[in-house]
Amino acid sequence: MLTDTTASAQEQVEIRAITDAMIRLLAGAPLRSDGKLTIKSLAAEAGLRRNKLTHKHTGLKDLFYALVRAQAGRPAIADRLHHDNEALRAALTRAKEERDQLKAQVQQLARVVQVLEVENEQLRRGGIDRRTVRAFPGPRS
Repeated sequence: MLTDTTASAQEQVEIRAITDAMIRLLAGAPLRSDGKLTIKSLAAEAGLRRNKLTHKHTGLKDLFYALVRAQAGRPAIADRLHHDNEALRAALTRAKEERDQLKAQVQQLARVVQVLEVENEQLRRGGIDRRTVRAFPGPRS
């Protein structure tokens, strides 16, 4: 008689573990599994072997599958995360494009500075014909 009570208590512990795991998976907050809505993930989340669901607690397995179908096979939080991820990807793409444009501008400005430095040095040494260099007229009075 003691073994029947123990088995019943063990069964209740398993049922509780499975239902808690279902809630976590369906809410998109797994603790012990990959978060997929599969029996394998449910068993891992509950800390049980998969055959406990496929052979012993088939009613809970069927309930889990029904709940998964009811929410289109994906936790609601996963939809929100997917949407947020897409928005972040778009922002990242825009940031990369802006970075590339700025990088090209910096390279162009660096070339301009280099040319100006060379011309300035040539002017200081007198290597450029001063007749080609004209001074800007002063302010008009």
